[in-house]
Amino acid sequence: MTKTIAAAAVAATMAVSMGACAAQTNPFGLVYQNAITKNEPGKVNIHQVTYELHGLKIAANVYTPAGYDAKKSYPAIVIAHPNGGVKEQVAGLFAERLAGKGYITIAADAAYQGASEGEPRHTDKPQFRTEDIWGMTDYISTYPGVDAQRLGAFGICGGGGYTLNAVKADKRIKAVATLSMFNSGEVRRNGYINSGLETIQARLKEAADARQKEVTTGEISISGNVDFDKLTDEAIAKIPTDLYREGMQYYGRTHRHPNSTFAYTTSSLMDLMSWDARNQIELINVPLLMMAGEKADSLYMTEEAFKLATGTKDKELYKIPGATHIQTYFVPEYVDKELDKLTTFFGRTLK
Repeated sequence: MTKTIAAAAVAATMAVSMGACAAQTNPFGLVYQNAITKNEPGKVNIHQVTYELHGLKIAANVYTPAGYDAKKSYPAIVIAHPNGGVKEQVAGLFAERLAGKGYITIAADAAYQGASEGEPRHTDKPQFRTEDIWGMTDYISTYPGVDAQRLGAFGICGGGGYTLNAVKADKRIKAVATLSMFNSGEVRRNGYINSGLETIQARLKEAADARQKEVTTGEISISGNVDFDKLTDEAIAKIPTDLYREGMQYYGRTHRHPNSTFAYTTSSLMDLMSWDARNQIELINVPLLMMAGEKADSLYMTEEAFKLATGTKDKELYKIPGATHIQTYFVPEYVDKELDKLTTFFGRTLK
């Protein structure tokens, strides 16, 4: 890690109060660094919108380029947030930065999560997360100024796995990119870095029991809950994997948002554990860019999916030098490299 990157990472980690306060002080609830605080003529603007998806009201942010003119024609990109994340965090950062490159972008909270509707809260099922991406595509394709023939998709972490799944079938999307892709089905089934292979059947039984409890008593069981207010720095430091250790800092400290949570309904595991982002990935026949940190302990998921994506010859795996998974979300030098790649990729494929 260079001194510049190290300094940026340390500064972000030390800003414990920044993330906790940013959602309240920013009028749009944005918690990423240097986020928009007001819409000004001649600059990138943010538009808070809602739309219906299968009877649920979805909350989203649309970003328009500087000098946006609804009578002109723009390419557009739908952006899917990480597991546990919301549109105001890393998805919003990339939505704003890509709008600065001339794209109309949209980042929406997943149904049942964030500011979007859906009960039980924290339901996390692959079919719903896939529909979220299709729903963003539906909405943005008819947005004033959008050229529906130039639509791209970009997914981050868990949103990357679901974006791959969405693009397998949705041929409206002409190019797809991922960052730090997290295959939610693989990890919920096998454990992170295959650490839970011996407990698969027991965890499936737990999920089925949780669903039965929902049916018989109406009580919802929750997994993955973390009380950030009670989580100590000492406890975070003891987490052995970079993804989860740095994730606790990112989501619980530096980029905290009240709508962001690691929680999911235990019964969701019935769906998650029997799903895999790699299944039928050869159906993707459009240009593919997959980016991940060179030092990320989650890199194996990107490499596995990339190898199996044989339906397109126009594909690239880019490993961000020196980066871990979470650092790809916010360290300025890494973000700039990723944006350079995305700008070149979408500039070529969404002409």
